[in-house]
Amino acid sequence: MESGKPLMKIDIFVIDKKGRKEMYDPLLSHYIKLSRPWAKVQVHEIFGREIAKAQEISADAARRSYSAVMAGYMDGGYNIALDPSADEVDSLEFADLLRDRSSINFFIGGAYGFERDFLQQSNKSVSFGKITLSHKLVKVVLMEQIFRGLSIINNHPYHK
Repeated sequence: MESGKPLMKIDIFVIDKKGRKEMYDPLLSHYIKLSRPWAKVQVHEIFGREIAKAQEISADAARRSYSAVMAGYMDGGYNIALDPSADEVDSLEFADLLRDRSSINFFIGGAYGFERDFLQQSNKSVSFGKITLSHKLVKVVLMEQIFRGLSIINNHPYHK
């Protein structure tokens, strides 16, 4: 970390059930730890009765419930939603999303994705490709790209 430069704050909000330790948790923790010289990263798993009920009703109801809960976290940062129908970015473009920002919020939707309105309220939507990944795995992929992006910005050799 540069002297006197405050740490970037990165929050990852994901529609996912809290709970049991997964095999991906050590990897997630590893990349969070590696990112500490440049950013304070926190992962927030969000799931409640309202979301569970909405998912039983319909895909549209589920998407509305995701938007309703996530909207409360959109203040105070640059908001990036993960959406498979958005433009794909490479690692250098991803790093540019992080560059010169003090606070970034990433949003990972539930099984049915986000409503179009939520995506339009975000500052940016990005895709990691058209394939479907589990929420547990996409958190690790996102966290690895965050560390890679921070490495690029800070001229760390990890990206090479």
